[in-house]
Amino acid sequence: MNRLFIALNIPRDIKEKIIYLRNSAVINPQDYRWETIEKLHLTLKFIGEVEDNLVELIKNAISFIPNYKAFNCGLSKFGFFYSGKIPKILWLGLKINEEIFDLVKRLDEELVKFGITEEKRKFKPHLTIMRVRKKLNKNFINCFENCKLPETEFTANSVSLIKSELHSDSSRYTEIKNYTLMGGK
Repeated sequence: MNRLFIALNIPRDIKEKIIYLRNSAVINPQDYRWETIEKLHLTLKFIGEVEDNLVELIKNAISFIPNYKAFNCGLSKFGFFYSGKIPKILWLGLKINEEIFDLVKRLDEELVKFGITEEKRKFKPHLTIMRVRKKLNKNFINCFENCKLPETEFTANSVSLIKSELHSDSSRYTEIKNYTLMGGK
């Protein structure tokens, strides 16, 4: 079995800036378990567990991705996804051209043919910065919710099909296939 997802890749220099901004927002950033720089991406479609024989079919089904132009993006703001009143995910929102919503819809349409569940939630472009494992104090939450980000624009040039392997301490990602977008480098 393969646990797969499709992600828009973020340029390395932007990831480094995100790490810097994240660390600047709080006192003692080393006290928290952040997502690593390698894991910063924009998930376009979480596929989930699929049999080995479906991987090639999925690669072929999404081979239309290079028909999309590279995406102009910008950093928006930090925020949290909550379960009730408890923060579970610290995220960083992205401003991105509207074509991303078309790509996400098309991925859903192509993958439903393989029994992959269509996403019901509205797509909210974001990067997961931290999965919250323990209770956060209010100061930590306020630091991020009130953080003003500098204007940061960039171009995302590629999309990847990625395998995620779960381990006791974290997950590890392996790129299966990379798709360069039109105008991408």
